[in-house]
Amino acid sequence: MAADGSTNDRRRGKSALFVVACGWAGLIPHWLDPAVRLLPATSMAVLLGGYSIYTVLLPALGRSRSGAAVPAEPGGGPLPCPLPPVDVVAAARDEQAVITRLVERIAALRYPAEQLRLWVVDDGSADRTPQLLAELQGRFPFLRVLRREPDAGGGKSGALNLALQHAEAPWMLVLDADADLQPDTLERLIPWAVAGGWGAVQLRKAVANAQANWLTRAQAMEMALDAVIQEGRLARGGVVELRGNGQLLRRDALQAAGGFNEATVTDDLDLSFRLLLHDQPTGILWDPPVREEAVLSLAALWRQRQRWAEGGLQRFFDYGPGLFFGRVNGRRRLDLLCFFLLQYAMPMVAMADLLGAALTLTAPTIWPLSFVAFGLSGCSILLGCRRGSEGPPLPRMAPWNLALGIVYLGHWFVVIPWTSLRMALLPKRLVWAKTLHLGESGLEETAVEDPAAA
Repeated sequence: MAADGSTNDRRRGKSALFVVACGWAGLIPHWLDPAVRLLPATSMAVLLGGYSIYTVLLPALGRSRSGAAVPAEPGGGPLPCPLPPVDVVAAARDEQAVITRLVERIAALRYPAEQLRLWVVDDGSADRTPQLLAELQGRFPFLRVLRREPDAGGGKSGALNLALQHAEAPWMLVLDADADLQPDTLERLIPWAVAGGWGAVQLRKAVANAQANWLTRAQAMEMALDAVIQEGRLARGGVVELRGNGQLLRRDALQAAGGFNEATVTDDLDLSFRLLLHDQPTGILWDPPVREEAVLSLAALWRQRQRWAEGGLQRFFDYGPGLFFGRVNGRRRLDLLCFFLLQYAMPMVAMADLLGAALTLTAPTIWPLSFVAFGLSGCSILLGCRRGSEGPPLPRMAPWNLALGIVYLGHWFVVIPWTSLRMALLPKRLVWAKTLHLGESGLEETAVEDPAAA
């Protein structure tokens, strides 16, 4: 699916409608009678907070008492024998710092060699990535290299579609170039996915450089929070979203959904909804995780989160009618609506509420809902980081770490309004920005930057 001007124009109009609706929702309470001014936010806090407790906290508390995984490990059925072929796919643009490490890590996987292929798409690299891949092909027979010109278009989605044209295995594992897998990942993941009948499975993302500084530590807590929320949503019949790195896709499910969308800046979030619309179930695994690098600076975080916010809104604008008025069942519709309001609408309404407070010299009115949202997020961080996990240690839940995680999440109250306004007001030219990966040298240089990161 390629980008076109009409798609971008429709998104711009829907973005404007979203901004106006959230703006009025935040402003109107300031002109209501003081006795009922807090009623809208309090009502939403009760409804959304209650749903979040039912969806996220209760399943998480149940797991902490029982130690069970969600969804439950399939039992009783025989493992597939022989194990099915798997194509591991990575798009690489200027990844000289990590590409050798990625290939060596795939070579270390305990999976039948004849059933495993690694496809690396050199997506117009201007550094030494092409030379390194040529050398690696001589060492590792399972490595296949595809090349695209720098102006090929379609971003990461275009690169993945090229790999999809060549790969033939029934399963595709999509990785970022900085991904790190445990040696037993595939021999555990593939049988689990086959036995469960999943169309896609997302591995929990674990931050490899959580000890680098306070920002990477906060991102590690955010990833644990995200996995807890996703597991809870799935446990209650809701929706699991793919996260790009560490996503296993069944080839026929991917093809039924139309491949990777080249008209979006977040191929993973977009694909999550298209799989849902095609009734392809998506699961999530806490262990084994996929490790990746967190960004090291606020500037890099700002660029990354704008892209995530834009892609997240794009998919709702593109597929909203099908999701809310199509064949998606009522439980999933409710799940999507609640988390759309919490993730995207609430930050916009909160910003409009602050504007209304300044204009009318009245107190903010959205605080009951914000209080509930931050409180539930803190509880989810606490449950996630106290849970046993394979991979990098999760941040210790000392009071200052928990406070850091909660305050850090406030950045979404800036990112979402800014991105929404930009999408509504400015003509859109799709730009697929990549995250800089530093590899082992970058991790070593920053490992002692924050000695208080216990």
